[in-house]
Amino acid sequence: MSQHDIHVRKMRVDINKHNVAQYYLDTKESSIHMNALIGSHLRLNFSGQINCIHCGRKTKKTFNQGACFPCFRSLAQCDTCIIKPEKCHYDQGTCREPDWGEANCLQDHFVYLANTGAVKVGITRHVSNGVSSRWIDQGATQALPIFRVPSRKVSGLVEIEIAKFISDKTNWRTMLKGGYPDVDLKEFWAQLKEKVSASIDAITNEIGLQSLTPLDLPALDINYPVVHFPEKIKSLNFDKTPDIEGKLLGIKGQYLLFDEDRVLNLRNASGYNITMSSSAV
Repeated sequence: MSQHDIHVRKMRVDINKHNVAQYYLDTKESSIHMNALIGSHLRLNFSGQINCIHCGRKTKKTFNQGACFPCFRSLAQCDTCIIKPEKCHYDQGTCREPDWGEANCLQDHFVYLANTGAVKVGITRHVSNGVSSRWIDQGATQALPIFRVPSRKVSGLVEIEIAKFISDKTNWRTMLKGGYPDVDLKEFWAQLKEKVSASIDAITNEIGLQSLTPLDLPALDINYPVVHFPEKIKSLNFDKTPDIEGKLLGIKGQYLLFDEDRVLNLRNASGYNITMSSSAV
């Protein structure tokens, strides 16, 4: 049996040459390749202590997935405009952390379509070698970048127009159940583009001709390390169940899938201090 002390943050993700999502959970000493634990008996024990993932101070509850209240109120990455990028107020001189905003928001972003049980629109800052960690975090089985834009605010403006026709959110229960059909995202976008072209042109005319770059890239298929998808989902959390254990049957999005249709959103536990032990079944 192996045992690790962990100050939880969202799992780091990658993709291998077979397009299978790879998950890594950082411990206080090293990093665990979570894919290798699928099929093992896992026990996660919450110590009762929570520390802010930004400043480290002890806190009774977290905000914005791991922040203490002072950090939630002061950090730019916890501001409302991160959830609603069209509300970016950097140009008004009121950004909480201008240097952070310049490094993270005033950079190129991508608008994409993804299949997470239904086709949705989203935005991401990084697409490296045709892959964004954002897609894996959302449990998307397919993804297609459609625009490159010069800032987070512009990506939000474009997303709003497309979201008038399709969702901009993931139904996590549908995503976790799996078994939904693939979609020809290129054809889907070709049809959707006709509906949004006028509003997208309006954004271009208002902001400038260089504000949007249409992309013609192949769609990406993403597979997940799942032995069995849950049928009747039972959501777990450490506040109600401080000691969680069972057979790990898969990982999708930022969820650990256990036997008996139980699931744990590990990202929602960011800041919690746990001990994780695993053993072969």
